[in-house]
Amino acid sequence: MPTIALFRNDFYLSTTEAIVTAVIADGGIVLDQTCFYATSGGQPGDSGFLERADGSRIEIASTRHGDTKDVILHVPADAQPVPDIGEKLVLHVDWTRRYRLMRMHTACHLLSVVCPYPITGAAVGEEESRVDFDMGETIDKDSVTADMMSLVNANHPVYLQWITDAELMANPGIVKSKNVRPPVGLGRVSLVCIGENAAIDSQPCGGTHVSETQEVGEIFIARIEKKGKENRRFRIRFGKPETAVL
Repeated sequence: MPTIALFRNDFYLSTTEAIVTAVIADGGIVLDQTCFYATSGGQPGDSGFLERADGSRIEIASTRHGDTKDVILHVPADAQPVPDIGEKLVLHVDWTRRYRLMRMHTACHLLSVVCPYPITGAAVGEEESRVDFDMGETIDKDSVTADMMSLVNANHPVYLQWITDAELMANPGIVKSKNVRPPVGLGRVSLVCIGENAAIDSQPCGGTHVSETQEVGEIFIARIEKKGKENRRFRIRFGKPETAVL
């Protein structure tokens, strides 16, 4: 059965009730709905726990998609009890971890505004994220940091707009990623917009994000690595450059 992905419409939803619809061979738990984000687009899936009626827990180590994008699997940690089909559970996302990933993912979008080059790869992390660009120019990391922090401090709104798969296919230029295309097949695609009327940025993305740029907090470019003649890797970290241990 498909899983209703509640996180798509509310990134701040960290707990909800759900019913077990299946338990697959490797132990992955399928629910009728979930607030757990499934690994996709460079952002790791959520961890947390499922609370049973007696108060006991099923610890969830990771969340991923099943054979199709409309099925979400909650993968238990080792030696966890197996729930019953039809059992009602209360889901609890590890909010501290999720919120850091939301802040980091939004920071990656801000970097793509400051560096408007095709993106060749990205990975969102709790402490450090990376974005790879198809570019050969030399650029100063402190200048990039200053420009990103200017966007953070301006406190632009961050919000979603939805377009159909057909609208995306008709407007391929809105996709910044050079090698990875946004997932289609669910009927609609979310655009992450920054600024009033998307004045700062708008790009397809299925990840989770904060609602205003100031929530990102202090960030900086730790280093820029040359990964080829026309490829540069930017590493983003939380904090101030002068306090960082590189």
